[in-house]
Amino acid sequence: MSDYDLKFEGLMPVVVQDSETKEVLTLAYMDGEAYRKSMETGLMHYYSRSKQRVRMKGEASGNIQEIKDVKIDCDNDSLLFMVKQKGAACHLGTKSCFREIATPAVAGNINYSLEVLLELESLIAKTKNTPRKNSYTTELFESGEENIKKKVGEEAVESILAQGKDRIVYETADLLYHLLVFLSYENIKLSDIMDELSKRRKN
Repeated sequence: MSDYDLKFEGLMPVVVQDSETKEVLTLAYMDGEAYRKSMETGLMHYYSRSKQRVRMKGEASGNIQEIKDVKIDCDNDSLLFMVKQKGAACHLGTKSCFREIATPAVAGNINYSLEVLLELESLIAKTKNTPRKNSYTTELFESGEENIKKKVGEEAVESILAQGKDRIVYETADLLYHLLVFLSYENIKLSDIMDELSKRRKN
């Protein structure tokens, strides 16, 4: 991402997330100088509103944040940095600046997050890289591209022909699994699909 892509009108909010655990570490702010220094050094720099200056994260504590990836939101007015955190991210000595204050009710006990899909995607990728004995996923990868595509097609047909909610849910779960195997085979991530859907939403 070049500086040309960014329009700093004052300060830009920055969400910082652990690249390994995916835990949100902090919300901070950057100006143009902080962004440039971050990208030039590979270490997070922020604009301190209290000190009125740009500072490197961990310049005093040693708890630096090594940049692994950076994304910008659809309105070009906030950033997401994925970092490798050394030590505590919070000045209070905790890993994250965020702490739980309440437990919300879960509508119908249904988890609407992508967590399950992301965990499955990760497991499939791990199996792809490290084949396991007696693993159906390993068998699929070893069977080759054409067979994987065939299985996706078969599961798609079974899903649309299924009768009743329970059967549709069951067959759709099979379809999603086989689709994730196909995407992994083609080295495509769910995030790539989400990015494409996000572009379409803007249009």
